[in-house]
Amino acid sequence: MAATVQISGRLLAKNWALNLLGWVVPLLVALAAIPYVIHGLGTERFGILSIASALLVSFGLVDMGLGRATTRFVAECLARGEMEKLPGIVWTSLWSQMIFGVIAGVLAFALIPVLVSRFLHISPGLEDETRNSFFILAASLPVLLALNSLRGVLEAGQHFNVVNYVKVPTSISMFLLPALAVPLKLHLPGIVYALVVARLAATAAYLWACLKFFPVLRHRFSSDSRLLRPMLVYGGWVTITNFVTPLLTYIDRFFIGSLISMTAVGYYTAPYEAISRAWVIPGTLAQTLFPAFANLEAGGSSDRLEELCARSLKSLLLLSGPALLLVVIFARQILGLWLGSAFADASASVLQILALGTLVQSLALVPFSLLQGIGRADLTAKFNLLELPFYAIACWVLVRLMGLPGAALAWALRMTVDAVLLFGAAVWLKCISLRTLRGKGLQRTVLIVSVFAAFAILLWLAGWSLFVQVLLAAVLLSVFAIVAWSYVLDARDRSLLGLVAIQVRGLLARSK
Repeated sequence: MAATVQISGRLLAKNWALNLLGWVVPLLVALAAIPYVIHGLGTERFGILSIASALLVSFGLVDMGLGRATTRFVAECLARGEMEKLPGIVWTSLWSQMIFGVIAGVLAFALIPVLVSRFLHISPGLEDETRNSFFILAASLPVLLALNSLRGVLEAGQHFNVVNYVKVPTSISMFLLPALAVPLKLHLPGIVYALVVARLAATAAYLWACLKFFPVLRHRFSSDSRLLRPMLVYGGWVTITNFVTPLLTYIDRFFIGSLISMTAVGYYTAPYEAISRAWVIPGTLAQTLFPAFANLEAGGSSDRLEELCARSLKSLLLLSGPALLLVVIFARQILGLWLGSAFADASASVLQILALGTLVQSLALVPFSLLQGIGRADLTAKFNLLELPFYAIACWVLVRLMGLPGAALAWALRMTVDAVLLFGAAVWLKCISLRTLRGKGLQRTVLIVSVFAAFAILLWLAGWSLFVQVLLAAVLLSVFAIVAWSYVLDARDRSLLGLVAIQVRGLLARSK
């Protein structure tokens, strides 16, 4: 019988390092493989493959939030040592996922011909390839949805090493298999079939790992209908969040396209996509924190839960704060080197505003994970529903008044409102206290980040040459690191950061 999971700083540091590498390594493979795939398949086939890949990755939206619910319910079960309840949770989630997959697959089979022939502008010679590719995806839905529940079980058990050992090769295969298909002259159905097989192999690997780490799952394979309702209620709120979030993400581009031009959408999308890469640090941390919060809340460890929140916020401020502030300072130069002077002139202010909003959003991911971890996914969904109409109005008004910077400002303001609501809810529910947030070195962190920002602004306004600005920015960053290490971080922080560095270095060494 598996032992009760004990959350420790060392364990969380290791898991964060694993999740970081699990995101970065596939990205590096994608950067190398995508140009070759585009050249080999042609632009139109690559576009169709991109839609198929996006559908393959985003099928999690139709799982009714059961993947997230499984992680939370299993984490609570492990925290309380109630191992006898584990089979009911896991197999109820798994069978439900497969049933939802069958229903979704049948609906997809009915809709695919209409989608291909009427809504997608596809060359006549590629319609059969596209239709057959989508049919393969639809047929694989039941097993693909089961992947969410199985991965959730492993994350709840803090087995992020196994999760990433499976996830990284699977993610790499999304880019590597199409590249291998080019010299073999495979058509789209063959490529999509290979991608689906890779996902099925990942599902089988997760199942094997679950049975290995939780032997109690082998003794009973029946579901418990009494568990389905609370899991669906929780998962329903998660699903609302998952569906509303894309609307909140892309509505600004709709207003830009309708009120300005489609060219302006390009000028806005490029800096947005660039700054979104900074979400890797807070995003992977949130992935690590969610099952830990669920475990600590179920185990009644409120003091440790508060401490974890404070230390997480401090880590995000120290890591993301200076980097995003430097993006604000060098926004024009970054865009100029990357996309040319036209983009730099049109989008520099957009990138600056988005960078500041991203910093706020990064911090908000901590209370977001906390609320979902303690079972209040309804609050995160309600906040998103509340924000949607006000954000749409603000975006429309500000785009008309200010153009592209207005869209960025509306987004940054929504991030700020969202952060205030999330932090306010966490304090109101007494999950964290203002006293705790002021402690644990968080006040000092805010102070030195503010001082860094003040000097960065002076550097921006001084008007020196780019060489001098880069040199002074490097000096400023070095001083910040020294002050943070000696003035802000305590012995435990230094130990954990050192552990993260060791884990990353060790994982990179093993991957060579």
